[in-house]
Amino acid sequence: MNSHSLMRSAIVDLGSNSVRLVVFEGRERNPVMIFNEKATLRLGSGLDTSKRLNPKGVALAEDVFKRFYAVATTMGADPFVVLATAAVRDATDGPEFINKLNQWMPNVPIHILTGEEEADYAAAGVLCSIPNADGVVADIGGGSMELVQLCGQQRFNAQTLPLGVIRLMDRSERKVSKAKSIVTKDLKTVEWLDEVKKKNLYLVGGAFRAMAQLYMEYTSYPLSIVHYFTLPYDEAKRMVEWTIEKSKGGLNNNMPTFIHKRLNDLPYAATVLGQLLARMRPEKIIFCAEGVREGWYMRNVVSQSARSQDPQESAARDISERLGRVKEFPLALMQWTSSLFKDESVTMKRLRWNACLISDSGCHDHPAYRKEESYRRILCMAGMAFDHPTRAFLALTTAMRYEAGVEEEFLSSAKKILTHKQFEQAVILGMAFRVAYTLSGNLPSLLLRTRLKVGKKKLTLYFSHHLDAVISDAVTRRLSRLGQLMGLETQLLPDHEDEPKALKAPKASKKQ
Repeated sequence: MNSHSLMRSAIVDLGSNSVRLVVFEGRERNPVMIFNEKATLRLGSGLDTSKRLNPKGVALAEDVFKRFYAVATTMGADPFVVLATAAVRDATDGPEFINKLNQWMPNVPIHILTGEEEADYAAAGVLCSIPNADGVVADIGGGSMELVQLCGQQRFNAQTLPLGVIRLMDRSERKVSKAKSIVTKDLKTVEWLDEVKKKNLYLVGGAFRAMAQLYMEYTSYPLSIVHYFTLPYDEAKRMVEWTIEKSKGGLNNNMPTFIHKRLNDLPYAATVLGQLLARMRPEKIIFCAEGVREGWYMRNVVSQSARSQDPQESAARDISERLGRVKEFPLALMQWTSSLFKDESVTMKRLRWNACLISDSGCHDHPAYRKEESYRRILCMAGMAFDHPTRAFLALTTAMRYEAGVEEEFLSSAKKILTHKQFEQAVILGMAFRVAYTLSGNLPSLLLRTRLKVGKKKLTLYFSHHLDAVISDAVTRRLSRLGQLMGLETQLLPDHEDEPKALKAPKASKKQ
């Protein structure tokens, strides 16, 4: 077990709408959340007129913070910090509230973030899982919205606007039409937005996430994971219009509890997004579940060397180490499948390497349920490293390795998420894995005494002359099935290259 695996860090995110305690375990590249609890205090309600924190929220706060303190200290979290944002930052009685916090949570550092610091941490949170992010991050809270430009893993511009959903609701006197004019006027002050038209828009914050979740349910989207949910510009506009219209009539009782709690906020979040779309006309919008908390974690807990790792490869390696049996086998499998795809792109090679890493992740499942359990484990895994097509590709590849049939009902989500070509490639790769594991018994030295060659008309499995005994009916049958999928005849031939090739690690992946 990694020496950092039991180290814990805790962050209390004190916002204008809610306060949340998150406890992370480890010091790894991808944050592992082991505790996550939220309380809605709406401290920023009425702040725009009273200039003070909502007294009802203040009255509720003591029990919440004492509980958070007990949980985090009992878990042994260190570091343990409070990050306070717009409500405490702007309220005249903010210092008084901080004094109370010091009593409720003794010896816990409390940082009142400036707008720029909040934007900086939000940007770092997005880069945690999407290091190639290129465009604008919009982090909406209850009291403010932070806008920050990202390009080349760097933050360039940042600006805070009083457009959090609670504050916008107060400023507009709960009139959506008036809110639209306010947002338009405020966005005009962000001159650099004109420089990032057609770039991507990355959406952070609970109100945006609730909007995405509601729209995903409305459209029967096949995966209930908001992080990395992506929409092109035209569909993003339809989502905004639908959300505002839907909110007018209320929502039915079948909606998740957290969406009901956000019901009053949704039309204002949608209004903000609508005006951002009008101003930027982004190529696509991408919802991101990582923000200020994860940004703080990356900046203050994770080492520089770990931060430089590719998040997808890091996550796949973690799965391999936890669930795989032979640590050298993924490298052997990567080498053995190297001729599978002609003119393989950098993206496909990266996918193939991550698939090799997780290919043994179902080895401890019951054989009767292995294919489906493995599929769902990868498709729905916790963590933020994988976008939805990558999740679906890796899940499908793993299911095929465990003898799933392409027409099985549980694979329907992958069919909906992946293109036809992506689906076909995942099936072929998974079937190749099936041949490799059957042939080698998960032994790298045995696998590398064979080699797979894809020709124009034939798929050939070469084997060392003394390995005749391992070429079983099962190997022949599965090789034949792989050839059928690829439209190739299959053959087995003795190999004149008796010595196995040395294992070579693939070149380090560039950040996605």
